Amino acid sequence: MSHPQRTEPRRTVAPARPADPGLARTWAVLDMAFGTLEERSYDIALWDGSVRRGKGGRQSEFSLHIRRRGALRRMLLPPTELSLVEAFISGDVDIEGSLEAAMGLTDAIGKRIQSAGGLAKLIPQVMKLPADDESPDVEASRYQRGLKVLKSKARKSTESEIRFHYDVGNDFYALWLDERMLYTCAYYRKESDDLTAAQVNKLDHICRKLRLQPGEKMLDIGCGWGGLIMYAVENYGVEGLGITLSAAQAEWAQKEIAKKGLGDRCRVEVMDFRDLPVSARFDKASSVGVTEHVPEDQQPAYFARVYQALRPGGLFLNHCEVSNTTARRSDTVGENFTRWLWKRDQFIDKYVFPDAKLVALGSVIRSAERCGFETRDVESLREHYAMTLRMWLRGLERRKTDAVKLVGERTYRVWRLYMSAAAYNFHHGGLNLVQTLLSKAKPDGPSGLPLTREDLYRS
Repeated sequence: MSHPQRTEPRRTVAPARPADPGLARTWAVLDMAFGTLEERSYDIALWDGSVRRGKGGRQSEFSLHIRRRGALRRMLLPPTELSLVEAFISGDVDIEGSLEAAMGLTDAIGKRIQSAGGLAKLIPQVMKLPADDESPDVEASRYQRGLKVLKSKARKSTESEIRFHYDVGNDFYALWLDERMLYTCAYYRKESDDLTAAQVNKLDHICRKLRLQPGEKMLDIGCGWGGLIMYAVENYGVEGLGITLSAAQAEWAQKEIAKKGLGDRCRVEVMDFRDLPVSARFDKASSVGVTEHVPEDQQPAYFARVYQALRPGGLFLNHCEVSNTTARRSDTVGENFTRWLWKRDQFIDKYVFPDAKLVALGSVIRSAERCGFETRDVESLREHYAMTLRMWLRGLERRKTDAVKLVGERTYRVWRLYMSAAAYNFHHGGLNLVQTLLSKAKPDGPSGLPLTREDLYRS
């Protein structure tokens, strides 16, 4: 009996997938904007897993990851500093490793593409890059809402700006600040100091510079969560008033004051410094991290109001960030046009401190002296701020999961980028942090200060 012959089912072979032309175009644009393999010290990885190693090899401090097909197109259309950083904020690109070390990328890219010839070569190639569906950015509305209420040079612009920054929530700041919630540059007596020790050093350094005496009245403008005013009351016996524009900060500070039993000598209020009673008089005053948020043309009025609030012989410690880059700028038409075209520094303005513009140290001192203050001491803490920012950044990164739960992935990325960029600029000298001690002389002339600084450093 014969059996029918069995036939094997036909096997179909899937045709080989053609090479993705988007990959080749992406690598070509990356070479134009970021540099070729011979020029780059860091690795670049694409969304498909392909990697091109930089010449830095394992010694490189970071690597760049393009996460989506359309990421590079969005990143370079338009080709601006703001577009580059927004690519990171949105998650289109990631930096693995040291984000601070990667902060030099924007300047390096700018040098390659900012010329007319560079843009003429780049734009046609960027237009050929692959695109993908852009996912809606649900968190972006927070920033747009914040920006709508800000009007340059308006009386309440500073108030809106401060609330935009600080009302992200006390719980978020508590993740990475020290227990006193000090959100200003610390002071490192030695490099091994931890954040808590360095912040206490800063508080004591300010109190010593002000030569605080028991019974004196002290005003702290922009007191934050009240750390300095509480420390001065507890350790130097003064009566203290701290003022802030953030209700969230004031509420936290008032609870701490009550917990420490300082309510009879210390208070923190929500108040604009311009609303201080005309009759209010203080022996000493401090302003830590406030002048940065006062527009340059309003700084003379700011210092004049502090001058008015001090008794003759009073001292004012002004602690603020200044821009060395601004001081060195030539402000030619061409330079200003390039800054506008490249959207230089607009990341901070849009996402961190709307309307804040850092000025040169000379401008700050000129504004203070115009109203009668005498400059008695100037100290740069540039390296100290770079160290402080790195400690904050490590604390934030360690608590990433908690931070994202509180504020979302996008805001976490904004803060990580902001602190990394600031650390980079303080380290490289683009920014400086300066403490200036100002005196309101008595009618007969004496400042009341010792002849030397030796008292500041005695145990």
